[in-house]
Amino acid sequence: MTSNDVLFDTDPIAEAAGDARANADVKAGRVIGHNAVKRWLASWGSPKPLPRPQIGD
Repeated sequence: MTSNDVLFDTDPIAEAAGDARANADVKAGRVIGHNAVKRWLASWGSPKPLPRPQIGD
């Protein structure tokens, strides 16, 4: 692989649209907190894994 090779194709229009959707979600409060995700992931493999966190957790 040379320095000119890329691992992923980039589409600036699609990336800008994704950024706009993400920003709208954050502005509307449609987010899941880091600590909620961290607790959920830490529960994987335990006898009683936690349910997937929900928006607002």
